[in-house]
Amino acid sequence: MNTQHDEAYHAILEAKYARIITEISEMHNVSLEEAMDIFYTSPLLPLLEEGVADLHCRSDKYLAEEIWRETNELREQS
Repeated sequence: MNTQHDEAYHAILEAKYARIITEISEMHNVSLEEAMDIFYTSPLLPLLEEGVADLHCRSDKYLAEEIWRETNELREQS
């Protein structure tokens, strides 16, 4: 891939991350800071970054729910 393409892809992905964080915050009535913490510590984040199973193509709402669900499961296991 060329550098220009990489930069565009990362800009699009960063915008998607921001929308997912906003969804988590709004759907579950948590602060943006808490939503950011949940998002950036999610086991789903590396999969999104790597493009596994085209997760980045899923809706922001779907990904926000999956991240929330995974976070709660991990908390229950602790």
